[in-house]
Amino acid sequence: MAEPQVKPVQDDSRGILHPAAAHSVFQLDRFPGTGAAARFVDRYWLSTWDLPPGVRHEQQVLVHPVVNVVFEAHGAVVSGVDTGRFATVLEGSRRALGIMFRPAAFAPFFDGPLTALTDKDVPLAGVPALADLEELLVPLVADLAVPAEQLAATADAAVAERAPAERHACETTTEWAELAVRDRGLTRVEDLAQAAGVSMRTLQRAFTEHVGIGPKRFLRRYRIYEAAERVAHEERVDWSVLAADLGYADQAHLTRDFTAAFGLPPAQYAAVSAGRR
Repeated sequence: MAEPQVKPVQDDSRGILHPAAAHSVFQLDRFPGTGAAARFVDRYWLSTWDLPPGVRHEQQVLVHPVVNVVFEAHGAVVSGVDTGRFATVLEGSRRALGIMFRPAAFAPFFDGPLTALTDKDVPLAGVPALADLEELLVPLVADLAVPAEQLAATADAAVAERAPAERHACETTTEWAELAVRDRGLTRVEDLAQAAGVSMRTLQRAFTEHVGIGPKRFLRRYRIYEAAERVAHEERVDWSVLAADLGYADQAHLTRDFTAAFGLPPAQYAAVSAGRR
């Protein structure tokens, strides 16, 4: 079977703390899922770094509320939805390949509710449906001469071969979740349930089983992403207007959530980002 042709996707720095500074330390390539894999995969990402001996960089990420399967030279893990910040230390000359699944779309490959993976990393060997991808992809990731496009195409073909042919119940949840991501006016669970045409109880049950967190936490993550993007890239931000745009009752609530997510109040985060640019 010929490997699909994959092309890079547009830059997206959501969740990367202080993205301007981060991108000076590592290169991040992204490629979309294609064909049958696109039903379940949002993108394939490849992070590559080449740091001098003795230099270490800690990168913090507020990851998308989805499942990632991550391959490095020493093995592969499945990372469930992370409800906090994730920190990784980069050193030497290495890279990591990730398969970032669409919201809820890892469900067909996992036996059980996705809450079993929330805030956890488990060896890929423990997920039988995809376990053989470790043997296929780890050697390619370890070989720094293998181009990013080849890695993404190989992963894409492998996921396509393992994707269920019939529609899975999680795909409806994916549609609801991606509606929440696209429509910035949906800031409350009630709004999302109404837009989806289902009860709040149905929405809650579907998100818990297929995403791993409830819809309220999912919505809040993407509204916080939007706040961080504006803070990081705009010279001046009207905090009260931003809070209202994102559905917060007042500026204080936005500041509290932002600080909990990113470790710094918005104004301080903006100042640090500006200095690092």
